[in-house]
Amino acid sequence: MTIAVPKEIKSQEYRVALPPSGAYQLVKRGHKVVVETNAGAGAGFPDADYIAAGAEVVADHKTVFERGDLVVKVKEPQPEEFALLRPGQILFTYLHLAASRPLTEALLKSGVTGIAYETIEVNRRLPLLEPMSEIAGRMSILVGGYFLAKHFGGSGTLLGGVPGVLPGKVVVLGGGAAGVNAARMAQGLGADVTILEVDLERMRFLDITLHTAHTLYSNESHLLELLPTVDLLIGAVLVPGAKAPKLINREMLRRMRPGSVLVDIAVDQGGCAETTRPTTHHDPVFVEEGVTHYCVANMPAAYSRTATQALTNVTYRYIELLADNGLAEACARQPALVGGINVMGGKLTCKAVAEAHGMPFVPAALP
Repeated sequence: MTIAVPKEIKSQEYRVALPPSGAYQLVKRGHKVVVETNAGAGAGFPDADYIAAGAEVVADHKTVFERGDLVVKVKEPQPEEFALLRPGQILFTYLHLAASRPLTEALLKSGVTGIAYETIEVNRRLPLLEPMSEIAGRMSILVGGYFLAKHFGGSGTLLGGVPGVLPGKVVVLGGGAAGVNAARMAQGLGADVTILEVDLERMRFLDITLHTAHTLYSNESHLLELLPTVDLLIGAVLVPGAKAPKLINREMLRRMRPGSVLVDIAVDQGGCAETTRPTTHHDPVFVEEGVTHYCVANMPAAYSRTATQALTNVTYRYIELLADNGLAEACARQPALVGGINVMGGKLTCKAVAEAHGMPFVPAALP
């Protein structure tokens, strides 16, 4: 099989879907690996490393897609890439289709088989999403604390406080991978941390592992009580494959103090606040109702080398499985892959995405 690794063209996306070590292993197993020039440069992997690994480096973006039986990416295809996809080709990447009907329609029209990292579920976990959730969760406290600075329009509150001054208050919506990592970082800074969660077993786990953080059952009433005193609000809710629930409306934001900060990690899935809209690393924030919003849709790209290594640690085994066996046999060997198939042969095969857009759902038909 020919595995294609295009350069990511989404704004300020520096990750790459396959490092030279992965290319080496695939070539060793008898596959061809075609990598676009400078695809790995943003993560610290020069073309020379791919060539030394046995990959072919080509300069043309279109050619990489044309050559690939299996196209591996990090982010969803951009509009200029829609026409490069074709029937019979496998696309393996983060798709987040519930947040974009135009992308969903484009993939259906292309006939490509689109496998989404974020909907592959193993033992009630999302192993291909977790590493990026961990990075985004940890990063949310760094950027949130940064934009609390007064010269950025923040309240001027230092999250950790100092002797004689109370620490800042951090509220985390959701106790999953992103939420627990946000809480750990905030706790490490010495902030006052509260995690809102609906799963009682998860709350017990959080209570045991995060000794100084508070847990609170997640409902609107409890959130309304907390908002007037919160300095940093982290949106870390997730419904696999579906749009994020809108837990925060404008009226709630008006309860927050001017200069407080909202970091919406769920922006890739549409965001958990009514006011959320995607931003970029070069222009990461905007203000609504006096609250600074940080809504960068590809947060882990800021730490591209760490993120690439963490991502490919979990994706490589699936890439190898698909390359060695083809789609049907790979799904037979690892049934979790079936849950990753979002589109196939012009059909929408992910129920959560179909429900998000009010479109027909057809289960994936494998030979």
